[in-house]
Amino acid sequence: MQITLEAVEKVMELTGVEYAAAKEALLSADGDVDEAVKLLSPENGEESDKVNKTVEKIKAKVKEGNVDRIRISRDGEVVLSLPVNIGIIGGIVSLAAAPWAFIAATIATIGFGCKIEIVKKDGTTDEIV
Repeated sequence: MQITLEAVEKVMELTGVEYAAAKEALLSADGDVDEAVKLLSPENGEESDKVNKTVEKIKAKVKEGNVDRIRISRDGEVVLSLPVNIGIIGGIVSLAAAPWAFIAATIATIGFGCKIEIVKKDGTTDEIV
């Protein structure tokens, strides 16, 4: 199976994700652009429910307070670490204003076996997914 640059760019265009996420989706879909788009699509039925539930869990933890960072990792390597500051809190609390990177990361987390952790100010973590 060969993943072409054109296929990666098409997936990026249709989903708004970064190159790495588009390529990973194509690899998971055996090079099928339509299947890769389905994997990354938040409107994808069950996946959409998982994304919404994950976002709701994160929103609840942030509302509780004592949250320092939201960390996404895969195979022990940190993929994305977002500090919880005024901009991020606003984005998480209001889905309409959620940063695209956070949405893409949440979708990728569910689709590609990553995990989301809430890092508290005291250094402890709570795993969300």
